[in-house]
Amino acid sequence: MEMGFTTAAYVIAAVLFILSLGGLSGQESAKRAVWYGIAGMALAVIATLAAAQGAWLAAVLIAAGGVIGWIVAQRVQMTEMPQLVAAMHSLVGLAAVFIGFNADLELSRVLAMDDAARKTLEGFAALLAKKTEVEQTILRVEVFLGVFIGAVTFTGSVIAFGKLAGRVDGKAKKLPGGHALNAGAAIGSLVLMGVYLQTGAIWPLIAMTLLAFFIGYHLIMGIGGADMPVVVSMLNSYSGWAASAIGFSLSNDLLIVVGALVGSSGAILSYIMCKAMNRSFISVILGGFGGTTGPAMEITGEQVAIDTDGVAAALNDADSVIIIPGYGMAVAQAQQAVSELTRKLRARGKNVRFAIHPVAGRLPGHMNVLLAEAKVPYDIVLEMDEINDDFPSTDVAIVIGSNDIVNPAAQEDPNSPIAGMPVLECWKAKMVIVSKRGQGTGYSGIENPLFYKENTRMFYGDAKKSLDALLPLIN
Repeated sequence: MEMGFTTAAYVIAAVLFILSLGGLSGQESAKRAVWYGIAGMALAVIATLAAAQGAWLAAVLIAAGGVIGWIVAQRVQMTEMPQLVAAMHSLVGLAAVFIGFNADLELSRVLAMDDAARKTLEGFAALLAKKTEVEQTILRVEVFLGVFIGAVTFTGSVIAFGKLAGRVDGKAKKLPGGHALNAGAAIGSLVLMGVYLQTGAIWPLIAMTLLAFFIGYHLIMGIGGADMPVVVSMLNSYSGWAASAIGFSLSNDLLIVVGALVGSSGAILSYIMCKAMNRSFISVILGGFGGTTGPAMEITGEQVAIDTDGVAAALNDADSVIIIPGYGMAVAQAQQAVSELTRKLRARGKNVRFAIHPVAGRLPGHMNVLLAEAKVPYDIVLEMDEINDDFPSTDVAIVIGSNDIVNPAAQEDPNSPIAGMPVLECWKAKMVIVSKRGQGTGYSGIENPLFYKENTRMFYGDAKKSLDALLPLIN
């Protein structure tokens, strides 16, 4: 009866998770989808505790984790969500490593017992005691893969967190012979798996874990800051596969299903983003893209500033406006001011739309979330492919805190770290206004020729303060 309840609960939870993922594909259904996910996770936890031994200890730990999570969620700003997601991925990877080692130690303990002692075992140990020699080998394969993927995910996510938080240099860095080192570590891990399966000793598992830690570290260090949104999506996929592998080790059907959902959806999202950025999906998996191949193109001209009155005059005279938000808007928390500006311009009959690049911000969908939070109408928020051809007929394009996604160097400079990446061609508008704190190159450290073009004007200052000063002048 107890097993039947757990199985039924897992099936319902799996369905809720699938509905959650499906609902997240649209802005209007996303809120409902989140509640599906919450309900599914709550049901899964309750069902697992009901069937587990020592459930009271697990409940205490879950409650403690819930309190910590609540405190963290209250303190984290929306601008810090990308690094929070990376940190959560690292915890999933580390959990997979710990569970894998625990399964190996438990298997060794069970195998050392005599038949009489094995009959007294309960829970996971009893399950291990019933496995045949072939099933034990399969379990070791599952443990090895789970630990390997988990270890890569852990160190990779830690480095991603550091880059997103600005604590690690965002530029692509690799050791000499970088790809050869990664390949050597992967081959070494494969050899160690053979040794592990033959001997059942724990030292090959430990040695592989160290190699996997290096692979995760070196893969992400070799990726440039401009491409970090793809990295976050990729690590999300890795964490899902790690969870799925551990699900096989624990014979937990729901963990297998959920891990596969997360892993496959993350992989699909990574592929879509790679396609949008003209990146090779294989190069993302192997790491080491986002670097330069030669000297950067020389930029001529100067940055011409514009004051609040000048921006107001341009917007009051314009008939069509395209707003391009970026991470700088999130940092300044200017989304509400942007929403109010949009409302005032549309009230005067102007055609106002938003252009969203697939990797705007530092997290997939980052800008969409901010705009939805600020109550910007969904129907005027358009993807790059939907709006890029409209810039030549646009009077004013406003860039708010963006750099790489509007950088002409992607098309004009073959030596640029973002060469070949599709970008929003805002420089084709009659006038471009760039809201920017100063003359720096931004997070990825790539110079932007857009700022020096004749039809570009630099609106310096904090985005929120600049827009707040601009709003009363729109009439």
